[in-house]
Amino acid sequence: MLKNPQTKYRPFPPVNLPDRRWPSRVLTQPPIWCSVDLRDGNQALAVPMNVAQKLELFQTLVKVGFKEIEVGFPSASNTEFAFNRRLIEENRTPEDVTLQVLVQAREDLIDRTIQSLMGAKKAIIHLYNSTSPAQRRVVFGKSKDEVKAIAVQGAKWIRERLHRLEGTDVRLQYSPESFSATELEFSKEISEAVMEVWQPTPERKMILNLPDTVEVAMPNVHADQIEWICRNIANRDSLLISLHTHNDRCTGVAATEMGLLAGADRVEGTLFGNGERTGNLDLVTVALNLYMHGIDPDLDFSDLSGIREVYERCTGLTVPPRHPYAGELVFTAFSGSHQDAIKKGLTEWETGSRTQWDVPYLTIDPADIGREYREVIRVNSQSGKGGVAYLLESEFGIELPKDMQREFGPIANNIVDALGREVRGEELKAMLWQEYVDRIEPWSLIDFHADGQDGVFECRASVLRSGQARVLVGQGNGPIAAFVSALIQAGVPRFEVVNFKQHSLSSGEGASAITYIQVASAEGKTRWGAGVDTHIELASIKAVLSALNRFI
Repeated sequence: MLKNPQTKYRPFPPVNLPDRRWPSRVLTQPPIWCSVDLRDGNQALAVPMNVAQKLELFQTLVKVGFKEIEVGFPSASNTEFAFNRRLIEENRTPEDVTLQVLVQAREDLIDRTIQSLMGAKKAIIHLYNSTSPAQRRVVFGKSKDEVKAIAVQGAKWIRERLHRLEGTDVRLQYSPESFSATELEFSKEISEAVMEVWQPTPERKMILNLPDTVEVAMPNVHADQIEWICRNIANRDSLLISLHTHNDRCTGVAATEMGLLAGADRVEGTLFGNGERTGNLDLVTVALNLYMHGIDPDLDFSDLSGIREVYERCTGLTVPPRHPYAGELVFTAFSGSHQDAIKKGLTEWETGSRTQWDVPYLTIDPADIGREYREVIRVNSQSGKGGVAYLLESEFGIELPKDMQREFGPIANNIVDALGREVRGEELKAMLWQEYVDRIEPWSLIDFHADGQDGVFECRASVLRSGQARVLVGQGNGPIAAFVSALIQAGVPRFEVVNFKQHSLSSGEGASAITYIQVASAEGKTRWGAGVDTHIELASIKAVLSALNRFI
């Protein structure tokens, strides 16, 4: 890092708004919600959702209560277009749900987008183009007037084609993308130019979406930007001001809440904050933040764990254990003093002596969202993989990979359940060692040596196979790859290493290292293995054999 970052970076300029009003306001009602999980969230996935996954997530969003759902970018691919058509042609969209679609200001893309919506009951056509100085300079090489002309022309192309959607209740939305980094006067100017084309009225409002596409300032500055637009733009009563924050500075929730105080009417975001880079706004957090202040968010998260399961299954992502409201450990107390305070608070609540929730350390009643408070500083059969992982890490420095936690958690749970009592950390470690580290049959290591030159490694290993000594040789792009090759040459069914993690153990284990390796068979079945040794290379080789033994 630079000793003087000002030589490379500059502070974001504040908004001149000395009489700002948002700091003294209080939120009293929810915004209009729009989920962009199926578009903005989907485009951020390493493997985008297929049509079946999008359908399942769409149905979940409808069940939660979203009335506006951005379902895709139908001009971007055949999959996106086909998904739109399936929602419409198979009557999968409830009467009160509006399908929102995104499109750039290009005539061919607009034509394709209009085609994708034919027959829809309700639709929002969301037009956007980038407006910030960096985008104008680096991406487009165009002046302000030229960028404004792009937006105006796109608005005209949409207006000229609306007759093709006869019978569809169509609303129009415009986003000056990168609004957060655009000059306020220019944002106002280009938005008003689009408004001039679309002619919104108080009875037929247009959505003006102001994206915090990349967080470049503190959330109070974002609120100032929103209030400035709300106070200065023409025909404010003909607009729904919409927010679309990202989380680059980890303040997307704060920026949204302050933007609502500043006068915004509507919020776009995703479940659990999935999105580009550090993510979009987390709609679950904002909605439940309102709920904990006594405001009905008009969204139903009473089965939040079930919603999380659908989200994880469809996106392939994992909600972190400390994620607000939804994380596995957020209603768990490890500290004895916390446990005592929560128990007493819950007892007070259950006696009915209080009518307002005020339990120490619990901002809302977990039962309201289908969760429960749990103590896992001690582990029993009800503790789950989170408590198992916590004890192993806190007491022994054993940091199980997330996927390995999912594999070992049920194994440990079954043992603990059979014991019918709580178990200590030492017992959990013994279970882990028995299942992984000490798994030395039928394959075990006697000796291993590898040399590399020009990126090619050759290994020679002495092993026992069911008590019989064998010598294996192999080549690969590293010691592990060479050893895997040697095993396959020796007749082991083909497999590959798909995950690797290694760290030193706590002082109680001396200078030992532990390696976790996940292998996959040719049929796609996976197993984890673990190896411990004072030599990090040998720990890895032992982990490979541990995983291989667990396949047999």
